[in-house]
Formats: sequence, C-alpha cells, structure tokens
Amino acid sequence: MTDPLLGRLIDGRYEVRERVAAGGMATVYVAFDKRLERDVALKVMHPHLAADASEADFVSRFRREAKAAARLTHPGMVRVYDQGVDGSLSYLTMEYVPGENLRQRLNREGPLSVGESLEITTKVLTALAAAHQQGLVHRDLKPENVLLDAEGEPKLTDFGLARAVTEVTSTATGTLLGTVAYLAPELVTHGVADARSDVYAAGILLYELLLGKQPFAAETALALASRHVHEDVPAPSAQLAWLPVEVDETVAALTNRDAQARPADAAAALALVRDLRTSLDDPTLARRADRPSGQVPVVIPHDATSVLEDTPAGTTVALPIGLDGAGMDMEAYAEHLTDDDPEAREPERPSHKAAWWVGAAAAAVLVMASLGLWWYQAVGPGAYTTVPEVVGQSAENATNVLENLGFVVNEDQVYDDAIAAGNVVSTDPAAQQRALNNAEVTIFVSLGKEQFEVPVVVGSLREDAESALNEAGFSLADPVMKYSDTIPAGEVISVSPGEGESVDHDTAIELTVSEGPEPITTPSVLGLTEEDAIAELSTYGITPTIEYGRTDEVEIGEVYVQTPEGETDGFRTQEMTLTVSEGYPLVRVPDLRGDEFADAKAELEALGLTVDGDDNPWNFTTRVYNMTPGPNTEVERGTEIFLEY
Repeated sequence: MTDPLLGRLIDGRYEVRERVAAGGMATVYVAFDKRLERDVALKVMHPHLAADASEADFVSRFRREAKAAARLTHPGMVRVYDQGVDGSLSYLTMEYVPGENLRQRLNREGPLSVGESLEITTKVLTALAAAHQQGLVHRDLKPENVLLDAEGEPKLTDFGLARAVTEVTSTATGTLLGTVAYLAPELVTHGVADARSDVYAAGILLYELLLGKQPFAAETALALASRHVHEDVPAPSAQLAWLPVEVDETVAALTNRDAQARPADAAAALALVRDLRTSLDDPTLARRADRPSGQVPVVIPHDATSVLEDTPAGTTVALPIGLDGAGMDMEAYAEHLTDDDPEAREPERPSHKAAWWVGAAAAAVLVMASLGLWWYQAVGPGAYTTVPEVVGQSAENATNVLENLGFVVNEDQVYDDAIAAGNVVSTDPAAQQRALNNAEVTIFVSLGKEQFEVPVVVGSLREDAESALNEAGFSLADPVMKYSDTIPAGEVISVSPGEGESVDHDTAIELTVSEGPEPITTPSVLGLTEEDAIAELSTYGITPTIEYGRTDEVEIGEVYVQTPEGETDGFRTQEMTLTVSEGYPLVRVPDLRGDEFADAKAELEALGLTVDGDDNPWNFTTRVYNMTPGPNTEVERGTEIFLEY
C-alpha cells in the first residue's frame, strides 16, 4: 500500500519524497527542505506510539533524541538539524547520507578483512567516544545504525535510545528498548545502561564484521537475550583458526559479561582496538573469512518488523526487563499478557474410549516407525555426520578431527595463493555438508603459491621475450626502456627477477629493453688536431674514419671537413668521416721559358708562388731560359720558383 506521508508537506517545510527505512520506533524518509533547498533525512515517530497514553514516554524519548543528538558535532556522526511536531506527527530532520548501511554491505560482501573490520570499529568507537565525553549513551549500536557515505566512511546515526548517563544509570523497570543481538547483559537483566553497554555492542559489531555472523543465534528474541546474559561470546578463532589470539583477547575484553571488567568507555575501548591493529602484520590484516555457509539459519529475519517471538535481528524491539537465573522470569512476563475472557471455561468433552484405543494403537505404530527411522539415521547404516570446518588448519590437525568423527581421510595437494603451505585449502565434501559415517573425505592441502622458473629471454627481441614469459605463466610489468651503445633497439638487455630464478606465479616480470644509442647533437671538431678530434668523439662512442687532404684554411694536422656536420641531430656510435689537412693545396708550375722575366714572375705570384731570379750576364735578353722546379711540377702554394734569364 502507498505510504500516506509520501508527497505530504510536513510542518509547511519538508516535502516527503521517499521512504528509506523503518525501525522499531520510527520511519525514515528522504525529504526536501524547501526553506534551505536541500535533501534531508526526516525521521517520523510511529503514530501508534504517540497515540497510546500508556506509551507516552516514547514521545518524550523521541524529542530528547533531537536535543541529545544536536549536542554532538563530530565528522563520524550524522548531524541533527531540527525537531518538531506537526499535528499527531513527531519528527526530526537529520543530515541525509546517500549510500548504504553497514548491514547492507555485510549482506552483499560477507565478512570484511581483518584490517577493514578494525578500521571501521576504530571509527565507530571514535564517534562514540565523543558522545561518551558529553555524557551520552547510544544504547542501540548495530550495523543498521552505521551509514557508509559515498567514500565508504562510516557515520553513526540514530541516538533515538540515547539518554544522558546520569538518567540511564538509574534502575529502570517495565519495557526495555533495544536490538537483542547487541544488548549488553546488564541492559537485559536490569535495564541499566552506561557507556560500557555501548562498548559491549561495539565488541559484538567487531565479531560480526570479522566472521559475517553474530556470535549467538536463537529462535526467539527472549532466548537470544538469555544467551547474552548466560554465555560468554565465543572466541572468533574458534570459527577462524588463523586469527591471532590478540583478536580473541580484544573481543573478549569488549564483550565481557561483567560490565566492571569492560573498558570504561569508548575512548578506553578505542585504545585497545588501536593496540590490536598495530600488533598485526599486513598479511593478517589483508585476510578475510569466507562468507558463512551451511550454518543453521536464524529464524529471525533482517528485513521485517514482527512480534516478540519472531523479531528481526537488526530491529529495535521492546523486551520485558528481568532475565535471571536460568532464563526469563516467565511468570513476570505473563503479567504483561491479558486474558480476553477470565470467566470462560473449556467445555467438557464426551468420552470416546474405543476411538481412544484405536488412536493409541496408531500412535504406537507411528512411534515404532519413528524409532526405526531414528535408529537407521542416527545409529544404523544410514547415519550421517556433518563435515566440520577445517579450512586453514594444519593437515595433521584436520586429519585428526575428521578421523575422530569416523571419516576416512584422503589427502591431495594443491597450490593456493592465500593458505600457507601445509594447511587445508578445502574439503570434499565441503564443510557443513552431511556425509555417511566412514565416508571418505578428501582434504586439499596447500603447497603454497605455485612457482615458475623465469625463462632465458636476454638478447631476444621484446615481442619474443614477452611471448615466452606469458607462455611460462607470468604477467608482465611495464618494461624499462634504456639507451645502449652496444645492444640494438628492441632487444632485451636484462630481466628482473633474473633468468632461471623460481618465483611466485603471480610475480610481475620486468624487462629492460634497449632503445639503441642515445640521441645527441653531433659535436663539431673542425679546427681540432686529429688526436684531439678522436678523443672528443670517443666520449660519444664514435670512432671516426680519417681522410687527408690539402687546404689553406687550417694548419697542417687539423680537421677541416667532417661528415656528418657538427650541430646536427645524430646519435651515439654513429659513423663519421674526418678530413685532416696534410698541407697547403698543390699548384702545377707552368712552363714560362721564353717569357719576359717580369711577365713570368707576375704569373707565378698570381698562383700563390714566390719568385726569385738570376740575371745571367752572358744572356743579353731578359727572357727566362731556365726554371727550378721545372715546368709542370706540382708544388705547394707559397713554394719559391727560381727563374734564370
């Protein structure tokens, strides 16, 4: 049926848009605050509580919630904005936290890792510590009241049952409000709650985060409450053998049945949880329990509100106070029940003896048949035994446990990334399944992580090396690219871990791959001597080819041409040719014999040669008749030519 509040404007300000939750005291809606134009969570008390004169204290409790919660300003708590009454409706408005609550996450994911369980418990206790410091008690801590925001950060909500410590420590009588699965023993027996009651609930919460289930189960709320009073919370390691004893000790300290033996408040409990967190190593913090399977389902569902005999485990309910001795004082509880017609009497029944004997005979046959069936299933060849949970235990311990139950144990070995070598990974049949007595149960024992040998890939091309590693079962890390003067581009220089090493199969292998010689700007060695040029180029891994030529641009022995040219893009070890001067350019001496001395001199000087001459007194002309060096001889520019005329 449609909720009558949907679409209604409360107190002329809050437009109700969606119902998001319903509890034992109130229903929560998403509403739009028209004054401040924002979404808020609107909590409306159930009308039947407000209307019932015998339950008038509910209204005052509801109003006290706003005053108490408004005093709490902490990032780990849902903020309370407003409180009021609109006709018969008592309401308050709170910060709207979109997302899910911790119960929904547990239902979706199962148990959390040890590290995350401790982290969430730490943050919840931090928020509770702020409340306890101001003298306020929550009284209804449970996963439903831990909201997870968009970043997954927990926020504590619903201080609807919280009262000042000075108020709640006095002895209460009559009706107790709370969630049975998280109620401290002193709350059940005497209705007395203080900060230590919240600490007890936090311990139950931690247990549930670690194992994915509550420590106690029962068919009725009364029976469940009785177990909290008369039984110690079992050690988590009884269900999860790999959990360290420090976890058991912390849970036991938080959930001690004697309130005096518990931490005095959330701040003291917070110190215990933080000490536990620092004492555990990273592998333990990262582990998480498997989702509970095969356990006897609790009759109490999580998503309905019902009568006392079938109460949801996460719902706030009303319980008569006073569990003592071996259980609930049922005579006291019966006083809460009224007789419809105290004058009524059961009518007398006529006697039918013959029918009685027939019925008795039929009943006897039925009893005998039932006894035969019981014998066959419990004692005879049809007897079954439930396979216990032995995952995480050593193979020896698991074998002893199973053999003591009458099973024949076979052992097989498997690799497993999470279970340490020598411990049980799984069983066949699986835990909580029923098997015939003397049936064979195979335990699969961990060999630890499977290991592979790193193949030889150095010197291979990158593509070939990656294919070889993938075929060997490895994943690849991003390769390291490195310049190399000696290894061609694309070829593997090294591998980590090294070739031939045996490593875990999930190790990411890292290749170092050559990018070839490093890019450089080609150095210029023009004008350097041959020796200096070779030395300079050797720093770039370059061994040049030397050629020789003649030029007047540089001195003899200096470089005057290089290929490729300097100041151009290049790379280390590239090829290079240098041309080194071996002197000035050569000039061919022309034949000037018969020419006038002056003309010959001018022509030779134009060729860059120097001229000297000798005037032979026996020669009566000025014509050249002899040259040294002779005509057509190749000489360096600047060479002296001697002319005789």
